[in-house]
Amino acid sequence: MDFPLDSGFGQFAMVAGAHFLALLSPGPDFFLVVRSALVHGVGRASAVCLGIALGNGVFIGLAIAGLAATRTSQGVFAVLQWAGCLYLAWLGWRLLSARGETRMPGADGPQAHGAGHAAYAAQLATGFLSAVLNPKNALFYASLFSVLAGTRTPLPVQLGYGAWMFAMVFGWDVLVAWGVRHPLVRACFARSVRGVERATGVILWGIALAVAVNAANP
Repeated sequence: MDFPLDSGFGQFAMVAGAHFLALLSPGPDFFLVVRSALVHGVGRASAVCLGIALGNGVFIGLAIAGLAATRTSQGVFAVLQWAGCLYLAWLGWRLLSARGETRMPGADGPQAHGAGHAAYAAQLATGFLSAVLNPKNALFYASLFSVLAGTRTPLPVQLGYGAWMFAMVFGWDVLVAWGVRHPLVRACFARSVRGVERATGVILWGIALAVAVNAANP
């Protein structure tokens, strides 16, 4: 059954479907959530998830305000691309250059209260920077909301879509964090923790390289 785009349900199905398909595509955010969940546990990983959702929320807010058409501003878009490239390369280097033993959550018992707050804030910042420095996020939300603007979707409806997408980003990432904590996944990770971190670092470097190529060939 086809739903016209200007109908309430048809438009929501288009927006929610496009957004969910984008969530299914693995990117740097996905690998950060997986690594954080396996190494630090779901509690810390939820901070990464919230940071990622907040980073997406920045672009959602800009898109609703009509300011996220960064593709038309080559200077802004180029800065975003290169900043994202450097950040991903830095994250990859941290994982590739890590030394010593990586302990699974709970191995050292409960952490100090203050240290827990600091660690949560650090994970939150990591997730936020990963999302807000990803030029694909800027383009996706700018494109999606430009379609909504073209159909003259009322502002309250756009705000509702924005809230839905924010919640979906956070909810999906938390679900991923819980999923990778399955005992079988944990057992496999515990046997090859350093290899997984190295692989994640290489993947982040690969994504950074792809972003750099796109930035150098606009």
